[in-house]
Amino acid sequence: MLDLVKAGGWVMWPILLSSVAALAIIGERLWSLQKKYVSPTDLLAQARQWLQRQELDAARINLLRDSSPLGRILASGLVNRNHSREVIKEAIEDAGRHVIPELERYLRTLGTIAAISPFLGLLGTVFGMIQMFSGIGQHGIGDPSVVADGIAQALTATAGGLCVAIPSLIFYRYLRGRVNDLLLDMESEALKLVEILHGEREKD
Repeated sequence: MLDLVKAGGWVMWPILLSSVAALAIIGERLWSLQKKYVSPTDLLAQARQWLQRQELDAARINLLRDSSPLGRILASGLVNRNHSREVIKEAIEDAGRHVIPELERYLRTLGTIAAISPFLGLLGTVFGMIQMFSGIGQHGIGDPSVVADGIAQALTATAGGLCVAIPSLIFYRYLRGRVNDLLLDMESEALKLVEILHGEREKD
């Protein structure tokens, strides 16, 4: 690995740092965006049970709010359960707007890494070509090692940039899709809560 970094020139260091950052973001988001942490399936049923038993109090609402992003959205609706449908929906939408940045955390950085890594590789390619032609200018074309070193640097940097960019882009797209799926799921649960609070839904 160290030999490859040396062969690709100094541009390989930011490419290597980008790969470490991308791996950290991918691992953290894959863990954090699990459905059981974001939108637990039994949360709405629990809230409905509290309502039916008239056990819903401030402590249980706080417990719901601290449980997950979906819990925060449902709690905002339950706090306003004695108000009109419009007020409840507005409270839920406001809570949802605060949840979205949390779900999308670090994804912009991952997208940036996917976008700049090929350019870092291209920059290394340019420096490799400069090194090659500079060596030819100083030593002529009689020494093949001058040409070989420049080409090796150019190709190594290009390969390094692409090796970081391709998986970063794949996981960026995948994680964006997972966020969208979770948001749709939470929106569906929130609408069910509104219907429950207004007596329009008794059972699924």
